[in-house]
Amino acid sequence: MSWLVALLVLSALIFFHELGHFAAARAFGVYVEVFSIGFGKRLVSFQWLNTRWQISAIPLGGYVKMKGQDDLDPGAISCDTDSYNCKKPWQRIIILLSGPLANFALAWFFFYALALGGPQALSPVIGNVLHESPANIAGLQKGDLVLSINEERITQWNEISDAVKSSIGTLTFRIERGNTVHILTVNPKISETQNIFKETIQQRMIGIAPSGDTHTLQFTPLTALSYATEETYTSSLLIFQSVQKLLSGIVPAKEVGGVVSIAKITADAAEYGWMSLFFFSALISVNLGVLNLLPIPALDGGHIMFNLYEMIRRKAPSEAVITQLTIGGWVLLLGLMSLGLYNDITRLMQ
Repeated sequence: MSWLVALLVLSALIFFHELGHFAAARAFGVYVEVFSIGFGKRLVSFQWLNTRWQISAIPLGGYVKMKGQDDLDPGAISCDTDSYNCKKPWQRIIILLSGPLANFALAWFFFYALALGGPQALSPVIGNVLHESPANIAGLQKGDLVLSINEERITQWNEISDAVKSSIGTLTFRIERGNTVHILTVNPKISETQNIFKETIQQRMIGIAPSGDTHTLQFTPLTALSYATEETYTSSLLIFQSVQKLLSGIVPAKEVGGVVSIAKITADAAEYGWMSLFFFSALISVNLGVLNLLPIPALDGGHIMFNLYEMIRRKAPSEAVITQLTIGGWVLLLGLMSLGLYNDITRLMQ
C-alpha cells in the first residue's frame, strides 16, 4: 500500500509541475496539444480543454507538448499565432519558469500544512557536555534547559547551534536547572568538524549535544506563513548546494539516487503518517523545481538559457546549435538517470 501511495505522490508532483507550464502557456494563448504524466506508450487518455490528457507507460516524469515546441525535434517550428515559438522570449521564459515555480508553491503548501499540524522539534535541553570544553568550563551541565542566549529567547535546539556558529566573543546563557535559573558566560572556541556534505570545516563550538527531547511547535495560520516560507527557502538552498558539491566532486557520484530511491523514501515516509509523508513530498517537490532550473538544454533551465540568449543577442540560436545541445542534454540526463538507477540497485543488493 505504501508503494502505491509513493507512486501517487510522485505522479502528483509531476502533475503540478506540468500544470504550471500548462497554465502559463494557455495564459499566453499557446495551444497545448498533449498533457502527459509519464513517457512512452499511451495507456489512458481523454480530451479536455482542447488538449489530450494522458497517462503513459513509463512513470519517470511527464511533459506538456505545446504547438511549435518539440524536444525530440528542436527544429520543429510553427508560424501560427498560437504556437510557442512565436511568442516573445520573455513570455516563453515565464512559461518555462512556471513548472519549477509550481513545485516550489506545492512544497510551500506542504510545509504550511505541516506547520498547522504541529511539527516536532528538538528541545533546547543539553544531553551531553564534553570534558574540558567551553561549555564544561563555563559550568553547563547535562539536563540544563537553555532559555536564552545573549537575551535572545531560545525555543529549539537548532537556535542554539545557529547562535554559537554566528557568535562573536562570549555568549551569555540563561539556563534553567531544576527549579532555579542560572546565568553562565561561555566562550566558544574554533574547532574542526564536518558539515552535512562531510567537508572538514572550522566552526565556533562549545561542546554540547542535545538530549533528544522533543516538543510540538505551535503555529497560528498567520505564523505558519513564515514557517512555510523559511522551510521552502532553506530546503531549496540545500539542494542547490548539493548540486554544486556534486559537480565539484565533494559529494561522490555514489550518493546520486534515482527514481527507486525516491519511491522507497516516499513509501517509508507514508508508513510513519501524513506529516512525515508531507515533509518528504515537500523536499522532493523542491528537488524537482531546482533540478529543472539547471542549465541543461533538455530541461527548463536550458530552454531558459536559449531564450535569454535570444533576448540579449536579438536573434535565436541556430537550429543546428539547439539540436546539438539538446541531444547532448538528453545524453547527460540519461547518463544521470542510469547512474541513479545503478546506485539504487546497488543499495538494494547490499
